[in-house]
Amino acid sequence: MRHPQEDNCTKSIFVPFLEYQTLSVDTKNLRLITRLQAAMVWIDPELTWNTSDYPVDEVILPVKNIWTPEIHVTNGIVATMQHSSRDLLVYSNGTVKHTVIINAEVNCEVNLFNYPFAADECPVAIQAWSTDGCGTKLAFRHLKMVDGAHGDWQTDYVNFQKKRDDRNYIMVSLRIKPANPFITLLLPSMLIILADMVSFALPLTGGERNSFKVTLVLSFTMFLNILNDQLPGDSSCSPIIRTHFCICLIILVVSMLVSLVLTRVAQDGGLIFCCCSKRTGTKNTRRREEEQSEEVKADISVVQLDASGESTQLLRKVVKFLEALDAKDEENEKSQWIANLLDKIFFWIYFILGTVYFCTMTTVMVKYRCKVDHFDFWYDQNY
Repeated sequence: MRHPQEDNCTKSIFVPFLEYQTLSVDTKNLRLITRLQAAMVWIDPELTWNTSDYPVDEVILPVKNIWTPEIHVTNGIVATMQHSSRDLLVYSNGTVKHTVIINAEVNCEVNLFNYPFAADECPVAIQAWSTDGCGTKLAFRHLKMVDGAHGDWQTDYVNFQKKRDDRNYIMVSLRIKPANPFITLLLPSMLIILADMVSFALPLTGGERNSFKVTLVLSFTMFLNILNDQLPGDSSCSPIIRTHFCICLIILVVSMLVSLVLTRVAQDGGLIFCCCSKRTGTKNTRRREEEQSEEVKADISVVQLDASGESTQLLRKVVKFLEALDAKDEENEKSQWIANLLDKIFFWIYFILGTVYFCTMTTVMVKYRCKVDHFDFWYDQNY
């Protein structure tokens, strides 16, 4: 069927009613899947007749035998237009009424920086064929939104807007429902960090704290691997929740390493370095040599005349052994005191910085707005 011809090369199509529905939002590929149902009215001069010759004011004709305008979604990746019925209504004055259904997958770079508190507007550009001022011109009146809630996304409102006379679009306001993403993504990371803070109540010695912290690090790593497919895709405004997860993992690893180092300090007062171990071994060797030399001197100076000499020597060894135990206990207590002091200092630093970080990150997620150009698909063609 050919395009109706009039005095000028422009054909006006009146759209008295347009129904919009958001089917889903693909946050991984940044796609908006929509359904449009448009009622169209236009005049085709070739379909007029005289009611005096044919006493019928309206007739029903097959769609396949009548020219019908095609509505395109300019920023649609995939768009299909279907006729709602195989027939349409034609009046004697050439007025034609028909309804079409458009299913479109729109390329919409939704601002996901604030995910899971994301909200943005996405245009759905609607136009008919036209070039060099000739073609089909659409005129819209009423727009109605149906079934605004699908999955994790909520459609707040829709309205008609235009960039210029031949560039009409539906501005769709989208908002994510934060309950499900918050429970499955953000809340677990907060609870794991909280558990890591509470683990400072466990003693440094014994290994329970270190084992618990290693378990937390491995659990959080598995958590990120499992949720990798559920995280939104990258765009010009990349979701800050990815950065949040990286920071949480770094915090857990640093906390684990600090706990390991403090455990070493609590045991022998030194860090995990070979040089420290060697120095400690050297000191112990020298101490044994001095004790042996003292024992030799004592054996030479003491004249073993009777059993009382042997008792004196045995008593000296016992005294030296007890003094060595006391010195070792004092050294262990000093190392334990230093480790506990450093542990408390690190805990309060960890607690304060962690609290400030989570408050700041939550504020940024809720308040900050990243700007996205949603109309880069429209440009002037100069040729």
